[in-house]
Amino acid sequence: MIRVIVVDDHAMVREGLAAVLTVDGDIDVVALAANGADAVALVEEFTPDVVVMDLSMPVMDGVTATRGVRAASPDTRVLVLTSFTDRERVRRALEAGATGYQLKDAEPADLRVAVRAVRAGHAPLDARIAGALLPSERPDEQLSAREREVLELVAQGLANKQIASLLGISERTVKAHLGNVFREIGVADRTSAAMWARDHLA
Repeated sequence: MIRVIVVDDHAMVREGLAAVLTVDGDIDVVALAANGADAVALVEEFTPDVVVMDLSMPVMDGVTATRGVRAASPDTRVLVLTSFTDRERVRRALEAGATGYQLKDAEPADLRVAVRAVRAGHAPLDARIAGALLPSERPDEQLSAREREVLELVAQGLANKQIASLLGISERTVKAHLGNVFREIGVADRTSAAMWARDHLA
């Protein structure tokens, strides 16, 4: 069972999302929150698997709340659910620690799939906003030679320590390269980066 907290400042939206998410029986909505501050407090209480997070809310916005959730419960993953599609807002949410980003007009079944994907460690991004994360040029062409090396080794399943040893660099440097890679190719975690590499790197 995937334990979920739904965060939205509109009561009707919260209740509707709870109903949509629990249809198949494998998702349990354990709490509802009307703002980011309440969300962080509820995460500390319930330690859910996934938080479905709105971005525009009173008291504490979704980006700030995402940071709070990740600090309070590092194993809890955040799926942003919003109507905003602009590049800067998407980037801020992902940099705050959100794992996935979906739009509110998504099909109910797609939202449930996204929650399951987030719980499994993947980074589902709505196709309509994924392009906003990528530079106009081919993203793999924006990577330095070393960043490409690191990405290829991640795709082979190597851990940061192994990559550092192979390339003769520190783990901190590997992490810095990975941070740049994630931003350039528009992903939020190494699993998604590995999947991207297998699809795009020769």
